[in-house]
Amino acid sequence: MTLRINSEAPNFRAETTEGPINFHEWIGDSWAILFSHPKDFTPVCTTELGYMASLKPEFDKRNTKIIGLSVDPVGNHARWAEDIAETQGTKPNFPMIGDTELTVAKLYNMLPEAIEGGADGRTAADNATVRTVFVIGPDKRIKLMISYPMTTGRNFDEILRVLDSMQLTARHRVATPVNWQDGEKVIIVPAVSDEEAANIYPNGWETLKPYLRLVAQPE
Repeated sequence: MTLRINSEAPNFRAETTEGPINFHEWIGDSWAILFSHPKDFTPVCTTELGYMASLKPEFDKRNTKIIGLSVDPVGNHARWAEDIAETQGTKPNFPMIGDTELTVAKLYNMLPEAIEGGADGRTAADNATVRTVFVIGPDKRIKLMISYPMTTGRNFDEILRVLDSMQLTARHRVATPVNWQDGEKVIIVPAVSDEEAANIYPNGWETLKPYLRLVAQPE
């Protein structure tokens, strides 16, 4: 199955560093971020996991759960967590999936279905495509997918920014412009007529073009 934005996030059962989960049940009524790693004890991912742990309070404020995935066993994740704490100053404070049979990696199109066997003997280079961020809504639909090369660390501040945008635009009929940050003006979507907009935004808006109307960010 090819995954796209608005596809249902495939459900699965897995072992994690915090015990077994059913993914959809684990998400519950929250948003969720699933971010994957090609192998434990890899340098770029070590920095990412530490930084993500430091940002967890920000995701908590946004009713968003974090879960990591690596193809190695859960026991390896626990040992890796000690390295992460030592070098990054923050130990992972969210579950990490052990995907030794490559089940989740294949389910989420990060590895070809044709690959046989499990994680044993595979290198990080073999799993280079297992570096994807998925943002999943409470409706269990995929809202965002970003894949990164192994040599480029992910920007989780950007994931927070996008999450703010998606949560705002899920509540209001607006879109966010280029480089938008929380608190800045937003765009009234074209599906909202001027007459309807006048009821929603009685203080008015700025019209750059009939299709490009800027308004203060709604509460």
